Amino acid sequence: MNKEAARTPAALVAIDWADQKHDIALVPKGASRPEILQLPHRPQELANWIAELRKRFGGQKVAVALEQKRGALIHALMAYEFLELYPVNPTTLANLRKAFKHSGAKSDVLDRDLLLELLQKHRDRLSCWQPDDEQTRHLDLLVQDRRAAVNECTRLGEQLRAALKQYFPAMIDLVTDLTTRLACDLILKWPDFASLKGAKSQTLRSFFYAHNFRRSDILEQRLAALRTAAPLCSDAAIVGAGRLKAMRLARAILTLLPAIKQYDKEIAALFKTHPDAFIFDGLPGAGPVLAPRVLTAFGSRRNRWRHSLDLATFSGIAAVIERSGKRSVVHWRWACPKFVRQSLHEFAGSSVRFCPWAKRFYQTQLSRGKDHHIAVRALAFKWIRILFRCWQDRCPYDPLKYAPANL
Repeated sequence: MNKEAARTPAALVAIDWADQKHDIALVPKGASRPEILQLPHRPQELANWIAELRKRFGGQKVAVALEQKRGALIHALMAYEFLELYPVNPTTLANLRKAFKHSGAKSDVLDRDLLLELLQKHRDRLSCWQPDDEQTRHLDLLVQDRRAAVNECTRLGEQLRAALKQYFPAMIDLVTDLTTRLACDLILKWPDFASLKGAKSQTLRSFFYAHNFRRSDILEQRLAALRTAAPLCSDAAIVGAGRLKAMRLARAILTLLPAIKQYDKEIAALFKTHPDAFIFDGLPGAGPVLAPRVLTAFGSRRNRWRHSLDLATFSGIAAVIERSGKRSVVHWRWACPKFVRQSLHEFAGSSVRFCPWAKRFYQTQLSRGKDHHIAVRALAFKWIRILFRCWQDRCPYDPLKYAPANL
């Protein structure tokens, strides 16, 4: 088998992604006619179809052409290492459509066929999206799953707060953070005002100390407020239902807390052995949570981005500028990997507290009338330029080297 045959994918796939259904054309290697199918707009259907592709072609490479603006599809397919993704610029597809159809009318079937034709005849001119190495993809999945667990814990905490406000607000005054083991254990032991009020102050002190709460001055203030507190509601129906709901939510939070801790342990171990960890480990404000997320945002393939602007655009940090005549509009970039944008945005916001030049830059943006999030995105754009150079040169961030350029 020659080298060219070895590089030929096991199949060529063109996907036109729509809101309700998705038109797909598949041509196995050696076949002359495409296989046509449609998938409903459901993530599970896509996952099942990809699993069938992997099994059918034995994990061999499958080339997939898709319209570049369909960001959600690209980000979903990026997780599968056997897929070679060929994003096609929407303008390219629109120009081809006009060439074959004078009206330029859009058609899902026509777009699918044009994508397939591009893949069959001009694959050498298309840029192939290459996945990160296994370690980086593993780390990326872990940090995303951890964030999902944290979001779920936060959602349950808000539900718990709303439930306590209905029948037991004194508990919120006693423990402000309801997503901790201390708060959940406290609710399970004293789930209503009557039981908490009947507990001795020394018993409550011992309970707090056993949960590593060491701020005795704050604890005494809260216990003093509890002694003078009055119940919000004495309706047995509201209290009874509220107590059961609060206990259910507290138990749910308790099941998530050790899972998040396990994620932290796995992420720390994997991040420590990553060859690029030294670049991101010492970033101001990153810490053990954000440093791995920023690393996975950049990835492991240094030939993916030609310039820092490519990453800023892909991540959604760079805004979209639309111009028509004298009209110019700057707006939020919708088609982007939301988690990557979130990671870079949160890191930039955190760096304000730990990096002098970042703090000055942020305050300058505010003084110009920018709101908080716009100022943080502008700062994230600065950070991407700096970290891109560190990443390309494989050198850690040096505040003495980069601070003067950002004053």
